[in-house]
Amino acid sequence: MKPKAGFSARHPLLFGFALLLMAVVLFTGASAIFRALRVGQDGVGGRTVGVVHLTGMILDGRDVVDFLRELREDDAVEGVLLRVDSPGGAVAPSQEMFRAVRELAEVKPVVASYGSVAASGGYYASCPATLIVANPGSVTGSIGVLMEYVDFSDLAGDLGVRRVLLASGANKGAGSPLEPLTPAQRDQLMGLIMDMHDQFVSDVAVARHMRKDAVAALADGRVFTGRQARDNGLVDELGGYEVALQRLMDLCGMTKRPNLYEGPPVDVPLLDRLMGAGASAGLATFWNERLAPGARFLYR
Repeated sequence: MKPKAGFSARHPLLFGFALLLMAVVLFTGASAIFRALRVGQDGVGGRTVGVVHLTGMILDGRDVVDFLRELREDDAVEGVLLRVDSPGGAVAPSQEMFRAVRELAEVKPVVASYGSVAASGGYYASCPATLIVANPGSVTGSIGVLMEYVDFSDLAGDLGVRRVLLASGANKGAGSPLEPLTPAQRDQLMGLIMDMHDQFVSDVAVARHMRKDAVAALADGRVFTGRQARDNGLVDELGGYEVALQRLMDLCGMTKRPNLYEGPPVDVPLLDRLMGAGASAGLATFWNERLAPGARFLYR
């Protein structure tokens, strides 16, 4: 009697997928254990500082805000390095991070370190830091608000698609991709944009100890290099990650390199594991920025 073929022979694709899934699970578990053991492995001084990574498009600030709160409440963490590499994003999450950084800086030193870009919401979220260090070529600033949505009204007309709207007020349907804005709707939305802009300018002025009119003069949406930002008072010093870490050590009175407690913990999506880092974030950003219906207000 011929022996029955094994599962791997009968279902090679399923078997291969199962092996891949098992490898992902093992990798995830190993990564979690590595993160848990990181404290105490990066430094030699026996003292600890937190390192917060604010990276990519800001769409949801909960993970960063939660980690900032954890660092604020952890007495073993003496100071925090906020590493920023973000072009900004949604208004409310940027404001939530701003408040969390401000509350943290009230109880322990916070040094912001700017990578390639720390603009708009990325700048907003980090500007309450005790000290801001940017590379000379970092792109920062971009203080301003934009609203964008896709207008399909001409295409809908060509296809014979007619919008039917039942709303409680003339402005309730403003921003629909199937109908252009009326002048009254445009004025109403511009009022929202300018109020959000004023909030941005006011918060930067307080955080940076600058006159509001001085910040307003810089807040036309333009970006600055790190060197220009320093000359305009938006950052304090030029340098990279190591310079920022040294300034944090100075503020904490440390003479030896401290242990680094880094976060927030990242649960790497399966798509990223299969296609490379950032694959799922790239798709999410493309959807939120280009394809998702409805208008969005952005510090970007």
